[in-house]
Amino acid sequence: MKEFLVELTTTPPAGTDPAEVERRRAAEAVRAKELTAQGHLYRLWRPVGELRSIGVWRADNETELREEVLGTLPLWPWMTAVVTPLQSHPNDPGLDS
Repeated sequence: MKEFLVELTTTPPAGTDPAEVERRRAAEAVRAKELTAQGHLYRLWRPVGELRSIGVWRADNETELREEVLGTLPLWPWMTAVVTPLQSHPNDPGLDS
């Protein structure tokens, strides 16, 4: 699988019932664990003081990532995504392990 740096920003539509937002957030946590077990979600961070997430995701290609991985997230309809394909760097210290 290829790796992608993905920046996700979630913005529920104005007037969305807070209970629906919480229901989807809870379902999102369950789905993230499933995607981790499948090897699609590798790492996930939230910048301090911000509501966006930055993660390393894996898929065979960007179409699969968007449609079959990210597209299955319960919050996906409310998300904007910036996807950057990644490749190994010759100075990556992880290559030594």
